[in-house]
Amino acid sequence: MYLVYQPDGSDEPKRWHYNPRRIMSAERERIEKITGRDWSDFTQAVMKGNSLCRRALLFVFLKREHPTTRFEDVDFAWEELRLEHSRGELLLIREQVAENAPAEQRDAILASLDEDIASAEDDSEGEGKAQLPVVA
Repeated sequence: MYLVYQPDGSDEPKRWHYNPRRIMSAERERIEKITGRDWSDFTQAVMKGNSLCRRALLFVFLKREHPTTRFEDVDFAWEELRLEHSRGELLLIREQVAENAPAEQRDAILASLDEDIASAEDDSEGEGKAQLPVVA
């Protein structure tokens, strides 16, 4: 999965590989303190679109590149920040949909996933087989 940030006026988006299993413990603890959520609640909230949680995640990635960044300095318009699945994740999701989606919805969902797969980024970290995002 990728966290993609493209502030208004920038030509190219900034893209970070987001794997909740690879966030360092100090970063997780800082996120828990900022958001008031434990790690498993935080990962679910990020996926569901919680603004504070997505801001905290953006803060972590910005701070890695710019150590003097303060949480208070991180502000973005909703359309400037998004999560994107990698191609490997989308392929796993597609397999699950093909097996489990209701028949009357399956073709439409698969067609939409196929479009997303065609334009998705490959997994950049070479961590082996793709895994579905951590949300529990």
